[in-house]
Amino acid sequence: MTRILKPAKTLLTASLCLTALAACSSAAPTSVPKAYLQGTALDRNPIGVEKSTEFLEIAIHPEASELSLTDKASISSFVAAYRDHGHGPLIMSLPASSSNPQLAVAAVAEARAIAYERGVQYSEISGTNHGAGSDVAEPMILAFQSYKAVAPECRSLAEVDFSDVTSNNEMPTLGCAVRSNMAAMIADPADLLGNRPLEKGDPLRRAVILEKFRQGETTASKRTSDESGTVSQAISN
Repeated sequence: MTRILKPAKTLLTASLCLTALAACSSAAPTSVPKAYLQGTALDRNPIGVEKSTEFLEIAIHPEASELSLTDKASISSFVAAYRDHGHGPLIMSLPASSSNPQLAVAAVAEARAIAYERGVQYSEISGTNHGAGSDVAEPMILAFQSYKAVAPECRSLAEVDFSDVTSNNEMPTLGCAVRSNMAAMIADPADLLGNRPLEKGDPLRRAVILEKFRQGETTASKRTSDESGTVSQAISN
């Protein structure tokens, strides 16, 4: 029978190594925050949505017979903003207390005409009145609801010690800058609430693309020479 003798010095060295490893494992942080197990870094930096009301006041001049060009331009710009990011009806409120009631009525009619020219249907306009019993002349008021994206508050990177490698956990700032950039780029923050319904697809176009795919043909739209990105050769060297 063969016997293998291990030197006592080797056993002592192995024992010391195991002791050192045990000490290292007990000193290193092993806890993982519960938040890390719930979603991603982006989920922990959500984009908020705030609802607000945008107003436009048009003063009714007591001696004028029609709105000024400046007032008409202001109404046109306000309607364009409504078309861009407005939600709900475009409210036009007639002042019940006015020093020029005839112009007040004409101003509302002019605002409706401007809105229609800018693509707002009459069904999207809601008429109302305000200032009943007021002692002062009230302006005409236009209003609509809008939404604003609120970016998360990101900690300054100067507060983060990137040299600290005692933990393998993600940095507390991870994902915050991405969410801030997204909040600045979102065209309509109301989409984050899921309020806008999806438009119906085009079944005929889908059938054309599917048939081209089956035939091995390109599914990209054809471009004309006017749409080409080729550099012009009109000027030769």
